[in-house]
Amino acid sequence: MNSIYFDHNATTVLDSRVLARMLPWLEMQTGNPTSRHIYGRSARDAIEDARGQVAEACGAYASQVIFTSCGTEANNFAVKGITANRPKMQILSSKIEHPCVTRPALAMQALGSVSRQIAVNANGQLDLAQLTEQLNIPTSLVSVMLANNETGVIQDLASVAELARTAGAFAHTDAVQALGKIKLNFTDLNVNAMTISSHKIHGPQGAAALILDKRLDIQPLLHGGGQERGLRSGTENIAAIVGFGAACELAATNTQSFITHTLALREQLERGLAQMKVTIFGGQEARLSNTSFFAIGGIEGETLVMALDRKNFAVASGSACSSDSSEPSHVLLAMGVDADVARGAVRVSFGEQNTSKEVAEFLATLQDEILRLKQLTAMAA
Repeated sequence: MNSIYFDHNATTVLDSRVLARMLPWLEMQTGNPTSRHIYGRSARDAIEDARGQVAEACGAYASQVIFTSCGTEANNFAVKGITANRPKMQILSSKIEHPCVTRPALAMQALGSVSRQIAVNANGQLDLAQLTEQLNIPTSLVSVMLANNETGVIQDLASVAELARTAGAFAHTDAVQALGKIKLNFTDLNVNAMTISSHKIHGPQGAAALILDKRLDIQPLLHGGGQERGLRSGTENIAAIVGFGAACELAATNTQSFITHTLALREQLERGLAQMKVTIFGGQEARLSNTSFFAIGGIEGETLVMALDRKNFAVASGSACSSDSSEPSHVLLAMGVDADVARGAVRVSFGEQNTSKEVAEFLATLQDEILRLKQLTAMAA
């Protein structure tokens, strides 16, 4: 039996059509994009074409797209670059942010900023009343992810951004999980900065972008030759950027079909889970159509993930970037979930290639593994 991949929120396979666009820039590319000769101009044109494709996919202008190497770099760029120009003010981020937002916010305390967090409710939605109160203190930046990478819960970013703007703060969103999974429009979100990444939408690893309001005053991430509007110097990774652009073009075309297909799979999965008496986190809120985060009482999530892997199902126990930690999900703890329950969490995240037959096979295997693990636990007691 071939392994079945249900971990698309962690990363996605490179689309063959994306690879085809990249190959000429891997096999025959000779020009530096800053060079004036024909080879350099050709490379520059490829990058600018990709910039336009990325902008089109997220409702932005090409001039607002700054390429980076990954979502972590883009988030660090946003947090550090924006707050460096507004020292000795507070940085607000939600309690369910990815560490690549919260850790740079903490790091900026060495330069005089103060990092504070915004609570979420039991369903994973931001506490807007608390945010309003916290904004009474001078604030440089409010950073809230659009769609959570673990629960899939979608935030009301337009309201968050409006509160921030009214208080004189800038707003940033980590939209890495949202791109290609919901309709994404930078202008409608009303934020000043937004992070997106290639490898979540069947593009190559090693390419991402920070979308910036052109009026935003931000410190450069890297100083050097002046690439990326002088904000992120360094010779560009042409093949990865071209692949990112191609992936964005495909994602923008396929978003609605992705939603329809993966929502049917999620509903099938959660109907089956309901018969196993599991807890589904954030199940009452608007979520990404492909994401289900759940726990089975009395079974460790890591144990179940490994058991399912032996049965050829690839799922996760939470964020891929935190999978080496034995601590329960910080997202679930912020939602008020008991630590013992949180340790049992398992995430399934579907992609376009997954099928109803695979979901049915997964549910049958999951039921067998739950029974087996509970029997082992009873024998050990």
